[in-house]
Amino acid sequence: MGEREKTGKASRPSLRALLRVPPGRADLGAVDPSSTPGGPSRKADGAAAMARMADPLASLQERLYAASTAGDRRRLLLVLQGMDTSGKGGTVKHVIGFLNPSGCRVQSFKAPTPEELKHHFLWRVTKALPRPGEIGIFDRSHYEDVLIARVRELVPRSALNRRYDEINRFEESLAEDGVTVVKAFLHISFEEQRERLLARLDNPSKHWKFNPGDIDERALWPAYQRAYELALERCSTDAAPWYVVPADRKWYRNWAIGTLLSEHLGDMDPCYPGADFDVDECRARLLAT
Repeated sequence: MGEREKTGKASRPSLRALLRVPPGRADLGAVDPSSTPGGPSRKADGAAAMARMADPLASLQERLYAASTAGDRRRLLLVLQGMDTSGKGGTVKHVIGFLNPSGCRVQSFKAPTPEELKHHFLWRVTKALPRPGEIGIFDRSHYEDVLIARVRELVPRSALNRRYDEINRFEESLAEDGVTVVKAFLHISFEEQRERLLARLDNPSKHWKFNPGDIDERALWPAYQRAYELALERCSTDAAPWYVVPADRKWYRNWAIGTLLSEHLGDMDPCYPGADFDVDECRARLLAT
């Protein structure tokens, strides 16, 4: 329904309009990580809203996949970025879990392998893109090459600055090829990250998710926040805008990502392809057997 959606007789801004990074300098400090813009105010209401969202979201995915069988090249790519414990994996589990896995392509990007380092930084990303009819999900992405690369000074600053323009051209080419790019920064607070890391230490079944290096990375929190702000302000374009999703409340984070997917897929409005055979003749043949 575009940037505004109808709710009874009243209208309200779409969640895209509420969460999209505005033009100009990005300021993460101005966004409360525990806020719930445009969404339910209570966890129970959020869970109920997620339950109502499940079937319509699955239906949109099925229509997208079905349309591809008739030559529709469109697909959707969800890019999830955020500090450690911000909930990238949780989002995949709780939101993408509503979808048919056969129509999804999930890729988690770790530190580049020796083979990947031999190529342009976008090489490994291009290989992981969704095919027509699919929904792709990136748990981290090509943005690591302007985030950790900036904070850890892994490449010269001149090369780093060129990467923003390369990313913009890359994402624009995706849009021209039928890819709807949805980029979400999961915004958590310094204090909430501490609580989530402590919860992992306190639960033996979560020790595998803990990395002592996460404590070292916390010391670089201001540098990472600034690196994210630069990525958001320099790479939020009409072809591929960025959305800042407050993520201290896990239930809101899930609702917001589900809603963003629903809005984008709804605007795509994929259609089931018509039959390329005689339906009545096939019915008559089947009944005769």
